[in-house]
This record gives sequence, structure tokens and C-alpha cells, in this order.
Amino acid sequence: MSTSQPAYPTSNSELLQGVIERLTYHSSESGYTVARLKAPRSHELITIVGNFATIQPGQTLQLQGYWKDHPKFGPQFQVIRYQETKPATLTGLEKYLGSGLIKGVGPVTARRIVDHFGLDTLEIIERSVERLIEVPGIAQKRVEIIRQAWKTQKIIKDVMLFLQSHDVSTVYAVKIFKHYGQDAITTVTQNPYQLATDIYGIGFITADGIARKLGITPDSEFRYRAGILYTLGQAGEDGHCFLPFTELVEQGINLLELPDYQPEAGRIIQQITPMALNEEIILQGGTGEWNSQHLCYKPAFYRAEQSLAEHVYTLLQQPITVDLPRVEGWIQRFIQKTGIHLSEQQQRAVIMAASQRLLILTGGPGTGKTFTTRTIVALWKAMGKTIALAAPTGRAAQRLTEMTGQEAKTLHRLLEFEPQSHGFKRDGDHPIDAQAIVVDETSMVDLFLANSLLKAVASDAQLLLVGDGDQLPSVGPGRVLNDLIKSRLVPVIQLTEVFRQAQSSQIVVNAHAINQGEFPQLESVSNNPRSDCLWLGAPEPETGVQAIQDLLTDFIPTLGFNPQRDVQVLSPMMRGAVGTRQLNLTLQEFLNPSSPDKSELTRGSLRLRVGDRVIQQKNNYDREVFNGDLGEVTTIDLEQQEIHIEFGGRSVIYDYADLTEISLAWSITIHKSQGSEYPVVILPLYMQHYLLLNRNLIYTALTRAKELAILVGPKKAIALAVNQVSARERYTFLPDRLLAQTRMGTFEGFVDHL
Repeated sequence: MSTSQPAYPTSNSELLQGVIERLTYHSSESGYTVARLKAPRSHELITIVGNFATIQPGQTLQLQGYWKDHPKFGPQFQVIRYQETKPATLTGLEKYLGSGLIKGVGPVTARRIVDHFGLDTLEIIERSVERLIEVPGIAQKRVEIIRQAWKTQKIIKDVMLFLQSHDVSTVYAVKIFKHYGQDAITTVTQNPYQLATDIYGIGFITADGIARKLGITPDSEFRYRAGILYTLGQAGEDGHCFLPFTELVEQGINLLELPDYQPEAGRIIQQITPMALNEEIILQGGTGEWNSQHLCYKPAFYRAEQSLAEHVYTLLQQPITVDLPRVEGWIQRFIQKTGIHLSEQQQRAVIMAASQRLLILTGGPGTGKTFTTRTIVALWKAMGKTIALAAPTGRAAQRLTEMTGQEAKTLHRLLEFEPQSHGFKRDGDHPIDAQAIVVDETSMVDLFLANSLLKAVASDAQLLLVGDGDQLPSVGPGRVLNDLIKSRLVPVIQLTEVFRQAQSSQIVVNAHAINQGEFPQLESVSNNPRSDCLWLGAPEPETGVQAIQDLLTDFIPTLGFNPQRDVQVLSPMMRGAVGTRQLNLTLQEFLNPSSPDKSELTRGSLRLRVGDRVIQQKNNYDREVFNGDLGEVTTIDLEQQEIHIEFGGRSVIYDYADLTEISLAWSITIHKSQGSEYPVVILPLYMQHYLLLNRNLIYTALTRAKELAILVGPKKAIALAVNQVSARERYTFLPDRLLAQTRMGTFEGFVDHL
């Protein structure tokens, strides 16, 4: 069927028209397609690549896009937008109808219809479909099937044309159609801001652009409400659980301002009350430091924080009967048997683990958290308890397994995540099947995961949370470990004594110095290093990049380390000459260069090769791969359009359309390194990072190194990081909620650390 010509932009793009000869690949989920097109005056088929809601051989398409040269398959036309036009010949009509596009019409039926109606075929189907009964072999039942199938195709075409005419890219257009179906035009027309809520990848800015093109006024209630929700959502991305009322209004004004429009604070405030009545947001009166301020939550954040406080309180209320003299006797026998000294703090931790429902074990590097945890697990085994071990990431779980000699799982696996429901099997009705649970690297656990964990701990079980509160907080919202400690209601054992063996490591000594705000003792890189913590003073970012290459080429191999396998470059940020993006491009060419026997592909700005180290950028519950997991590209199947990546010995298959989830990981941000350890860490620190430099950041980065850490950059940047206590505090209300729980009940809690 014919459609009107959209207004295509002409800069940096071309128009191409032709008939689809065959499909090489098409994902029904994402719409990502590789197809072969027959264009007029072209003797060879053209490969086109893009996103299509539906596509079949025989379709005549007008495409807008640009040419790109594939390293193996040659020139390809990358499609930005498309529209379908009528086939111009009887042969084209026959192929189009018989391609499988219309249910009920195969090649034989298509030939009969075209033989009967000729070039009027599509007009007949469009306006007088009942006349198909005239074609030999087509019964009334088949006519109705064709009528419905054609109606569906018409809806798809109308939706795609409508969206593309409003400058919605084909990638988003396919997502919108897949989500809303025939209601897409109605939804987008009435409230395009709904897209930001319903469809992953379409944020407020994109939806706002669509709304402006549709003529929706800047002071629309839809726009104000969407802006408020987006502002709260962005606060969650920054780690906050809520925003103070005045800050929500201020940020909302900044977001909604346009070159030709200045929003009024009063209009934003007017929208917050009805949104609260409809429970689109939750307003809560503050207490303590928030006594004169309302707290504004997205409902899921409010419920998770409240639920977590209730479950912590409930667990703390459950008494435990234990024979403490017997536990103390076991500890002495354990010390004699192993010949390993336990400090008074460590012995106290083991006793508390035997007698408390919930215990936090914290401390810096070298203070014995590992051996204390291992001793607690041994005690619980001696007491006949069933034990479960877990950590937020696969690497941290693997380390916990090595530490205790017992299998540890990721928290998602322990809680038995279900991709279909995007929830956990383990909850209050089906708790974790263990009498004692250890969770390591708890500083990484965000609000939602902590809530799911506490829900799934049986009322008669015990929970040990192990972590270092001086590490960077979780990537997700909240600061759960620090909030539980701050509440003074949860028993805490803080290990402070640095053991003699750990004192021989300058990494450990410097980490504690940094934590105290002292400049670390750094040995300059030389041919005969005496320390495991070194410094290379390349003064500028550009010289820093070259210095890192020199370290990988000339220095690190002489110490017995493999640059490709043992070294992780950490950076405070993604942008800039020594940000992860640029470093990854440089290090990829250096550590994993292109070669004729190595498959590679390019998708947008991402170029992947077999042997590349990559990182998962978002939780993918279907694949059981999570934000921050590191893997290695093992296979690139150019025919099947698949990438095989190995994560911790498990091979995971990615479709080309899903490669936005991963990026190169020769260099990663310090945030992404949490919960991991590497033989060698190289850490570039420059003043261009000044907005992100703080004590937690450099402390976390340094403690990721097991055997060698090398800081690169001017001492001025290192000093700035050491002296800057922390980035902006996160907005959380968990300690106050825990205190509120105690006021509602009779539980007195702990007034000080144990």
C-alpha cells in the first residue's frame, strides 16, 4: 500500500530504494535485521542493516541511511529510516504477496490473485477484499483470514510511518510498536511522556522531543508530571532513595526549562499533591535532620526502604539460646589445632556470630576479615548448622568460595531469580534453605537487593554481613551497610588491628593511611622495585596514556605478570584522555590487536575482537549476567550474528542487537571494580577527574590490587583525592526508619558498637 513521503533529512545520509530479495537475519524481539536488497541499476544485491518491525522478501522499501564498510562483508547500507511502497510489477506483486507477509496467502495463492486482478491487486485487497472470493480456490473463510492479516500489516505500516514522520528513530519505533501494538499512535499522541515510563532506552529527553514535535505545550500537566518522575528516577540513578521537596522542585525547574520557556515553581508544586494522592510519588514528613522538610519518593523506593527496616527489626527481635562457654572452648581448641592466632576482636566476632541473629563484621584491608569469616563458618559447621554463602558478584562469590572452602553463590542465584516474573523465588513464604547465611562485600548491596535478601532470611536463621564501609557505596540506590552501622541497632564488630603479615604490604599500609587522610608513601617505578605500591609521575593525561603502555610493555612483564591476563586499568571516569572509553580503544589495539585469524565486528562505536575483555553494563536476568561482570569474547559468529562471551567459565550468547549491554573492559571505572581483586592494578589519577576524586574512590581502587598497584599521574591529583573526604552524601532514611521501628515496639537495640 502506498504511503506519503516523509521529510527525510539529507545531511550525511542517502536514499536507496529496492526490493527485499532475502533475509539473512531478523530478530522478532528487537527488530534488528540484516537483509539483501535488489536495487534498480545495481547488478549485485546490497546488504542492508537496521531495525524493522516486520520485513519480508518481496517488499519494496525506500530507505534512508548511510554506507559503511564491514571488514569482512564489505559495503553495507545502515538504515536510519524506512517506508514501504507498492511493488511496481506483476512479478513484484506476486513475490510480495507470496512472501509470507499475509497469513493465508502463499506463493500459489499469490499467483492466482495477481493473475486475476493484475496491477490492481493491492487496491482490491485494501478497499474491496471481499472480491477475493472471485479467485479460484479462495473460500470465504480464507478471505476473512486475509482481511485480518492485511489489517494488521496496515496498522504496523501506519504506526511506523507516524513515528518516523516525527523523527523517531527506527530503533525506538520498533520498541514502541512492540510494546503498544495498534494503540501506539493513540498513546504517543495523547501522552508521549508515557514512553519514558514504559520503554527501556527512551528517557524524558527523547519523549520531550517527540512531544514538542506533536505540538504538546511546555506547560502541559503530562510534561510536568513526567519531569517530576524523571527527576526522582535520576536521583535513584545517582544513589539516592528520595529527594527533599525543595530539591525536587529546584531540579524539576532546571529540567523543564527550554530556550523559549521558563517553568514556574508553583506549577510544579501544584502537580506534586495530586501525584501523591494517586501514589505516583510518596511524600513523607521528615524527622531528625529532615524535621522541617518533606521527603519525596518513587513508590518502589519508599516501600523497599520501609520493608527493609521492618525485616531487620523483626530479625533482631528473635532471641538465640547458645552455650557461650562451649563456644569459647571450641575457639580455644580451634586456635590450638590450626596454630593461627585470633585477636581479641576476632574472638569476640566469632562469639557474637554464635549468639546474634544479625551481625555486621567490618574492617579495612589486613585486619583479618577473611580469616574471621572462615572461622565463623567453621564454628557454624561444628554446631551442625546448614550454611549458605553469597556475594553480590560472581567474582566476589568465587573469592568467598576460595576463602571458606564451601560453595558460594551470587545473591541473585541464592535468592533464585526468575526471569519470567523478574522476581525472586526465595522470599518470606519460601525462605533461603539455610540456618546460617554469610554475605560478603555487603558495601556493594543496594537497597532493593538488601530488601530481597532480608525478606528471604528465615526467622530462625542467622545472618552475617561482611564488608568495608569505607569502600565506595553500591552502584544502586542506598548505602545499606553504612546505614545499618549508623543506626546503632545492629551489632557491629569492627576489626581495627592490622596484622604483622599485612603490614609488610605497602598497599595495605597506604590504604589505611589514605583512610586517615594521610598522603600515601609511594615508591617511584624503577628496575628494582622494593614495594608493591608504586608511582609513575606522568604529568599530563596524554603522557599518562603513553606511560601506561610503557608499563605494560617494558615493566610489568619483567615482574612476571602477564599484561593481557593479570592487569586491570582502573579510571575514575569514562570521559577524557585517561577515561575508560579512550583507554579501552588504546589498550585494545595494544593488548589485543587486529589480525587475519581473529574475527571482529563493529557495532556503532564498539569494535569487538575474539580475545577482548568485556564488561556487562546492566543486569540481564535472562542470561544471568549482571552489572559489572567481566568476561572474554571467545567466538564471533558473523553468519549467525552471535557473540559468545565466557563469564567465569560459563559461555553466554549475545545477539548483535544486545551488544549495547556490553563494553570493552581493558579499562573500567573504579565503581565497576567493586567486589573484585586483580593481581595488578594501574590507576591513572589526573586533575581532569577533580569532580570525582575523593578518599573513598582512591581507597577502593587501591584495595582492588592483590600483588601490585601502580598510581600514574601528578601527586597534586593524588593529594586532592586523599583530602576530599567524600562525594555528595546520599539521601537515605533507613537509620531513621529503624529507630521508628524500635519506638513502635519494645526492642531497645544497641547503643554502641560491640
